[in-house]
Amino acid sequence: MTKINLREQYPDFYKTDYIIEVPDEVVAVMKEHDRLEAAYRRRTYYHKAYYSLDRGDGIEYDALFVSMTPCELYERKVTMEQLHAAIAALPDKQAKRIYARYFLGLASEAIAKSENISVSAVNSSIQRGLRNLEKFLKKEL
Repeated sequence: MTKINLREQYPDFYKTDYIIEVPDEVVAVMKEHDRLEAAYRRRTYYHKAYYSLDRGDGIEYDALFVSMTPCELYERKVTMEQLHAAIAALPDKQAKRIYARYFLGLASEAIAKSENISVSAVNSSIQRGLRNLEKFLKKEL
């Protein structure tokens, strides 16, 4: 057990000395935090980075990416509708495998394992489905 003064840790809250005993693990965590905080302050000073856009309110995203115009939003919506219509026109197994591979991000191995078939069968089914999608979308345009 180690004695610490809470006034040193929390000067805004404790105006007078308030000494307590804490386990050594807590003291180690507090010292590590102090060390990391000092390192952060040194990096901030060295790189003159006194501000951060990482607030979680979207300001960083808006600063990096230009908003889409209403025309671009409409075009994206129409394109997505065409893509979903094309996928719906595929045979059921091909549509499910393409959806799992490209929309859910599953690997071919995971799809094959879930359907209890070979990986090559999944890959060839996806390739046939993509060719069918291409044909369907070319007819639409």
